[in-house]
Amino acid sequence: MNHQATLHVKGSWLLLRLIAVISSSVATIVSTVLPLLLYYPMPKDKLVLLFLLLILGAFVIHGVLTHILNDYADHLSGTDARSPAILSGGSRVIQDGHFSADALWKFGKGLMVLLGVIVCAFVLFGYLKLAILLAIGLWGSITYSLPPLQLSYRPFAGEWLATFPSVLFLGLAGAWLAIGEIPVWALQNATINALFCIAWVMVHHIPDREADKQATPQKRTSVVWAVEKFGVEFSRLPALVYFSLTGILAVWLGSDRMLAAFGLLVLTGTAIFLVIKMDIQNHQQVSAHEKIILILAMLNALMLGIFI
Repeated sequence: MNHQATLHVKGSWLLLRLIAVISSSVATIVSTVLPLLLYYPMPKDKLVLLFLLLILGAFVIHGVLTHILNDYADHLSGTDARSPAILSGGSRVIQDGHFSADALWKFGKGLMVLLGVIVCAFVLFGYLKLAILLAIGLWGSITYSLPPLQLSYRPFAGEWLATFPSVLFLGLAGAWLAIGEIPVWALQNATINALFCIAWVMVHHIPDREADKQATPQKRTSVVWAVEKFGVEFSRLPALVYFSLTGILAVWLGSDRMLAAFGLLVLTGTAIFLVIKMDIQNHQQVSAHEKIILILAMLNALMLGIFI
Protein backbone atom coordinates (compact mmCIF):
# COMPACT_ATOMS: atom_id res chain seq x y z
CA MET A 1 0.00 0.00 0.00
CA ASN A 2 2.76 2.44 0.96
CA HIS A 3 4.72 1.55 -2.18
CA GLN A 4 1.66 2.15 -4.36
CA ALA A 5 0.97 5.46 -2.64
CA THR A 6 4.59 6.52 -3.21
CA LEU A 7 4.29 5.59 -6.87
CA HIS A 8 1.13 7.72 -7.20
CA VAL A 9 2.67 10.72 -5.44
CA LYS A 10 5.79 10.59 -7.59
CA GLY A 11 3.68 10.01 -10.69
CA SER A 12 1.49 13.01 -9.91
CA TRP A 13 4.58 15.19 -9.66
CA LEU A 14 6.00 13.87 -12.93
CA LEU A 15 2.64 14.31 -14.65
CA LEU A 16 2.69 18.07 -14.02
CA ARG A 17 5.85 18.51 -16.12
CA LEU A 18 6.52 21.58 -14.03
CA ILE A 19 9.18 23.18 -16.22
CA ALA A 20 6.94 23.08 -19.30
CA VAL A 21 4.03 24.66 -17.42
CA ILE A 22 6.21 27.37 -15.88
CA SER A 23 7.89 28.29 -19.17
CA SER A 24 4.58 28.55 -21.01
CA SER A 25 1.49 29.07 -18.85
CA VAL A 26 3.02 30.68 -15.76
CA ALA A 27 5.32 32.83 -17.89
CA THR A 28 2.47 34.24 -19.96
CA ILE A 29 0.45 34.98 -16.79
CA VAL A 30 3.39 36.87 -15.28
CA SER A 31 3.80 38.77 -18.55
CA THR A 32 0.31 40.26 -18.12
CA VAL A 33 -0.02 40.55 -14.35
CA LEU A 34 3.39 42.19 -13.86
CA PRO A 35 2.47 45.36 -15.82
CA LEU A 36 -0.74 45.65 -13.80
CA LEU A 37 1.37 45.53 -10.64
CA LEU A 38 4.00 47.98 -11.88
CA TYR A 39 2.02 50.53 -13.86
CA TYR A 40 -1.65 50.42 -12.78
CA PRO A 41 -3.11 51.85 -9.55
CA MET A 42 -4.73 48.61 -8.44
CA PRO A 43 -5.07 47.06 -4.97
CA LYS A 44 -2.16 44.66 -4.55
CA ASP A 45 -4.25 42.08 -2.66
CA LYS A 46 -6.70 41.81 -5.58
CA LEU A 47 -3.85 41.35 -8.03
CA VAL A 48 -2.35 38.62 -5.87
CA LEU A 49 -5.71 36.82 -5.74
CA LEU A 50 -6.09 37.17 -9.51
CA PHE A 51 -2.57 35.85 -10.06
CA LEU A 52 -3.21 32.83 -7.81
CA LEU A 53 -6.54 32.13 -9.56
CA LEU A 54 -4.86 32.13 -12.96
CA ILE A 55 -2.00 29.97 -11.70
CA LEU A 56 -4.49 27.46 -10.30
CA GLY A 57 -6.36 27.35 -13.59
CA ALA A 58 -3.12 26.94 -15.54
CA PHE A 59 -1.95 24.02 -13.44
CA VAL A 60 -5.33 22.27 -13.49
CA ILE A 61 -5.84 22.70 -17.25
CA HIS A 62 -2.33 22.70 -18.69
CA GLY A 63 -0.45 20.85 -15.97
CA VAL A 64 -2.95 18.13 -15.11
CA LEU A 65 -5.73 17.66 -17.68
CA THR A 66 -3.71 18.35 -20.83
CA HIS A 67 -0.93 16.03 -19.72
CA ILE A 68 -3.31 13.27 -18.64
CA LEU A 69 -5.08 13.27 -22.00
CA ASN A 70 -1.85 13.60 -23.96
CA ASP A 71 -0.15 10.77 -22.04
CA TYR A 72 -3.20 8.54 -22.47
CA ALA A 73 -3.60 9.20 -26.22
CA ASP A 74 0.12 8.81 -26.91
CA HIS A 75 0.19 5.58 -24.89
CA LEU A 76 -2.63 4.14 -27.00
CA SER A 77 -0.98 5.13 -30.28
CA GLY A 78 2.38 3.74 -29.14
CA THR A 79 4.46 6.85 -29.75
CA ASP A 80 5.49 7.34 -26.10
CA ALA A 81 6.72 3.76 -25.90
CA ARG A 82 9.09 4.39 -28.83
CA SER A 83 10.16 7.89 -27.76
CA PRO A 84 13.77 8.63 -26.70
CA ALA A 85 12.08 9.94 -23.53
CA ILE A 86 14.58 12.60 -22.49
CA LEU A 87 12.40 15.69 -22.30
CA SER A 88 9.96 14.39 -24.91
CA GLY A 89 7.73 11.34 -24.82
CA GLY A 90 5.24 12.47 -22.20
CA SER A 91 5.60 12.28 -18.45
CA ARG A 92 6.22 8.47 -18.61
CA VAL A 93 3.83 7.83 -15.71
CA ILE A 94 2.14 4.98 -17.62
CA GLN A 95 5.35 3.50 -19.03
CA ASP A 96 7.09 3.59 -15.63
CA GLY A 97 4.14 2.08 -13.76
CA HIS A 98 3.08 5.07 -11.66
CA PHE A 99 -0.47 4.87 -13.03
CA SER A 100 -2.28 2.40 -15.23
CA ALA A 101 -3.69 3.74 -18.49
CA ASP A 102 -7.24 2.96 -17.29
CA ALA A 103 -6.75 4.80 -13.99
CA LEU A 104 -5.33 7.83 -15.79
CA TRP A 105 -8.24 7.85 -18.25
CA LYS A 106 -10.85 7.57 -15.47
CA PHE A 107 -9.30 10.51 -13.65
CA GLY A 108 -9.12 12.49 -16.87
CA LYS A 109 -12.80 11.85 -17.65
CA GLY A 110 -13.80 12.85 -14.14
CA LEU A 111 -11.78 16.06 -14.35
CA MET A 112 -13.32 16.94 -17.72
CA VAL A 113 -16.82 16.48 -16.31
CA LEU A 114 -16.00 18.54 -13.21
CA LEU A 115 -14.54 21.40 -15.25
CA GLY A 116 -17.50 21.26 -17.63
CA VAL A 117 -19.87 21.62 -14.67
CA ILE A 118 -17.82 24.59 -13.43
CA VAL A 119 -18.11 26.26 -16.85
CA CYS A 120 -21.90 25.83 -16.72
CA ALA A 121 -21.99 27.20 -13.16
CA PHE A 122 -19.98 30.26 -14.23
CA VAL A 123 -22.49 30.90 -17.02
CA LEU A 124 -25.50 30.47 -14.71
CA PHE A 125 -24.10 32.83 -12.08
CA GLY A 126 -23.04 35.46 -14.58
CA TYR A 127 -19.26 34.95 -14.56
CA LEU A 128 -19.11 34.91 -18.35
CA LYS A 129 -15.45 35.90 -18.66
CA LEU A 130 -14.36 33.05 -16.42
CA ALA A 131 -16.65 30.68 -18.32
CA ILE A 132 -15.14 31.71 -21.67
CA LEU A 133 -11.55 31.41 -20.41
CA LEU A 134 -12.13 28.00 -18.83
CA ALA A 135 -14.01 26.75 -21.91
CA ILE A 136 -11.11 27.76 -24.17
CA GLY A 137 -8.70 25.93 -21.88
CA LEU A 138 -10.89 22.83 -21.98
CA TRP A 139 -11.14 23.05 -25.76
CA GLY A 140 -7.36 23.15 -26.07
CA SER A 141 -6.78 20.21 -23.73
CA ILE A 142 -9.47 17.94 -25.16
CA THR A 143 -9.09 18.61 -28.87
CA TYR A 144 -5.29 18.45 -28.76
CA SER A 145 -5.20 14.78 -27.78
CA LEU A 146 -8.59 13.11 -28.02
CA PRO A 147 -10.50 11.84 -31.07
CA PRO A 148 -12.30 12.74 -33.20
CA LEU A 149 -10.24 15.90 -33.74
CA GLN A 150 -6.97 14.79 -32.07
CA LEU A 151 -5.32 17.93 -33.39
CA SER A 152 -1.82 17.06 -32.17
CA TYR A 153 -1.86 14.21 -34.71
CA ARG A 154 -2.39 16.64 -37.60
CA PRO A 155 0.28 19.02 -38.95
CA PHE A 156 -0.19 22.67 -37.95
CA ALA A 157 -3.60 21.99 -36.39
CA GLY A 158 -2.31 21.08 -32.93
CA GLU A 159 -0.35 24.26 -32.44
CA TRP A 160 -2.75 26.71 -34.11
CA LEU A 161 -6.18 25.38 -33.12
CA ALA A 162 -5.39 24.09 -29.61
CA THR A 163 -2.09 25.26 -28.09
CA PHE A 164 -1.98 28.81 -29.46
CA PRO A 165 -5.52 29.93 -28.44
CA SER A 166 -5.18 28.27 -25.04
CA VAL A 167 -1.94 30.11 -24.21
CA LEU A 168 -3.11 33.32 -25.89
CA PHE A 169 -6.27 33.67 -23.82
CA LEU A 170 -4.43 32.73 -20.65
CA GLY A 171 -2.13 35.64 -21.43
CA LEU A 172 -5.07 37.98 -22.04
CA ALA A 173 -6.96 36.86 -18.94
CA GLY A 174 -5.12 38.98 -16.36
CA ALA A 175 -5.86 42.33 -17.99
CA TRP A 176 -9.35 41.31 -19.13
CA LEU A 177 -10.41 40.27 -15.64
CA ALA A 178 -8.63 43.06 -13.78
CA ILE A 179 -9.46 46.17 -15.82
CA GLY A 180 -12.31 44.93 -18.03
CA GLU A 181 -10.47 45.49 -21.31
CA ILE A 182 -7.50 44.19 -23.26
CA PRO A 183 -4.89 46.93 -23.83
CA VAL A 184 -2.62 46.74 -26.86
CA TRP A 185 0.38 45.81 -24.70
CA ALA A 186 -1.54 42.83 -23.27
CA LEU A 187 -2.51 41.62 -26.75
CA GLN A 188 1.10 42.01 -27.88
CA ASN A 189 2.51 40.15 -24.88
CA ALA A 190 -0.01 37.32 -25.09
CA THR A 191 0.46 36.86 -28.84
CA ILE A 192 4.26 36.85 -28.64
CA ASN A 193 4.34 34.47 -25.67
CA ALA A 194 1.91 32.08 -27.38
CA LEU A 195 4.02 32.08 -30.56
CA PHE A 196 7.21 31.51 -28.57
CA CYS A 197 5.43 28.61 -26.86
CA ILE A 198 4.43 26.80 -30.06
CA ALA A 199 7.94 27.41 -31.43
CA TRP A 200 9.60 25.55 -28.56
CA VAL A 201 6.96 22.83 -28.74
CA MET A 202 8.23 22.21 -32.28
CA VAL A 203 11.73 21.73 -30.86
CA HIS A 204 10.19 19.35 -28.33
CA HIS A 205 8.79 17.24 -31.17
CA ILE A 206 12.10 16.81 -33.01
CA PRO A 207 13.43 13.82 -30.99
CA ASP A 208 10.04 12.08 -31.30
CA ARG A 209 9.79 12.29 -35.09
CA GLU A 210 10.47 8.59 -35.73
CA ALA A 211 8.28 7.42 -32.83
CA ASP A 212 5.47 9.68 -34.06
CA LYS A 213 5.77 8.32 -37.62
CA GLN A 214 5.41 4.75 -36.31
CA ALA A 215 2.40 5.51 -34.10
CA THR A 216 -1.06 4.09 -34.84
CA PRO A 217 -2.67 6.37 -35.85
CA GLN A 218 0.41 8.18 -37.06
CA LYS A 219 1.14 11.29 -35.01
CA ARG A 220 1.79 13.54 -37.97
CA THR A 221 3.06 16.62 -36.21
CA SER A 222 4.36 19.60 -38.16
CA VAL A 223 7.84 18.18 -37.57
CA VAL A 224 6.87 14.82 -39.11
CA TRP A 225 5.21 16.67 -42.00
CA ALA A 226 8.41 18.65 -42.66
CA VAL A 227 10.53 15.47 -42.59
CA GLU A 228 8.20 13.70 -45.01
CA LYS A 229 8.06 16.72 -47.31
CA PHE A 230 11.69 17.87 -47.37
CA GLY A 231 13.89 15.37 -45.52
CA VAL A 232 15.10 14.76 -41.99
CA GLU A 233 17.29 17.89 -41.81
CA PHE A 234 14.13 19.95 -42.18
CA SER A 235 12.70 18.64 -38.90
CA ARG A 236 13.91 21.96 -37.48
CA LEU A 237 11.92 23.94 -40.08
CA PRO A 238 8.66 24.43 -38.05
CA ALA A 239 10.60 25.75 -35.05
CA LEU A 240 12.61 28.12 -37.26
CA VAL A 241 9.46 29.43 -38.95
CA TYR A 242 7.66 30.03 -35.66
CA PHE A 243 10.66 31.68 -33.97
CA SER A 244 11.07 33.89 -37.04
CA LEU A 245 7.39 34.89 -36.89
CA THR A 246 7.85 35.69 -33.20
CA GLY A 247 10.86 37.89 -33.94
CA ILE A 248 9.04 39.70 -36.75
CA LEU A 249 6.46 40.86 -34.19
CA ALA A 250 9.16 43.21 -32.85
CA VAL A 251 7.93 45.51 -35.63
CA TRP A 252 4.48 45.51 -33.98
CA LEU A 253 6.03 46.66 -30.70
CA GLY A 254 7.45 49.64 -32.61
CA SER A 255 9.12 52.71 -31.18
CA ASP A 256 6.73 52.82 -28.20
CA ARG A 257 8.31 49.64 -26.83
CA MET A 258 11.83 49.88 -28.23
CA LEU A 259 13.50 48.02 -25.36
CA ALA A 260 10.96 45.21 -25.57
CA ALA A 261 11.42 45.01 -29.35
CA PHE A 262 15.20 44.84 -28.99
CA GLY A 263 14.94 42.19 -26.26
CA LEU A 264 12.56 40.13 -28.38
CA LEU A 265 14.96 40.19 -31.33
CA VAL A 266 17.87 39.11 -29.13
CA LEU A 267 15.94 36.25 -27.51
CA THR A 268 14.36 34.92 -30.71
CA GLY A 269 17.69 35.31 -32.51
CA THR A 270 19.35 33.23 -29.81
CA ALA A 271 16.63 30.58 -30.11
CA ILE A 272 17.03 30.46 -33.90
CA PHE A 273 20.80 30.08 -33.50
CA LEU A 274 20.30 27.18 -31.09
CA VAL A 275 17.89 25.43 -33.45
CA ILE A 276 20.22 25.85 -36.44
CA LYS A 277 23.28 24.64 -34.51
CA MET A 278 21.69 21.59 -32.87
CA ASP A 279 22.50 18.12 -34.14
CA ILE A 280 19.02 16.73 -34.72
CA GLN A 281 20.36 13.16 -34.60
CA ASN A 282 21.70 13.76 -31.08
CA HIS A 283 18.64 13.62 -28.83
CA GLN A 284 20.65 14.63 -25.77
CA GLN A 285 21.85 17.78 -27.50
CA VAL A 286 18.37 18.65 -28.79
CA SER A 287 17.02 18.32 -25.25
CA ALA A 288 19.88 20.43 -23.86
CA HIS A 289 19.10 23.17 -26.39
CA GLU A 290 15.40 22.88 -25.56
CA LYS A 291 16.16 23.55 -21.88
CA ILE A 292 17.95 26.76 -22.85
CA ILE A 293 15.01 27.74 -25.07
CA LEU A 294 12.63 27.21 -22.14
CA ILE A 295 14.73 29.67 -20.14
CA LEU A 296 14.58 32.10 -23.07
CA ALA A 297 10.77 31.77 -23.09
CA MET A 298 10.63 32.75 -19.42
CA LEU A 299 13.03 35.66 -19.93
CA ASN A 300 10.97 36.80 -22.90
CA ALA A 301 7.74 36.84 -20.88
CA LEU A 302 9.40 38.70 -18.01
CA MET A 303 11.01 41.23 -20.33
CA LEU A 304 7.71 41.94 -22.09
CA GLY A 305 6.03 42.39 -18.72
CA ILE A 306 8.54 44.98 -17.59
CA PHE A 307 8.89 47.05 -20.75
CA ILE A 308 5.40 48.11 -21.78
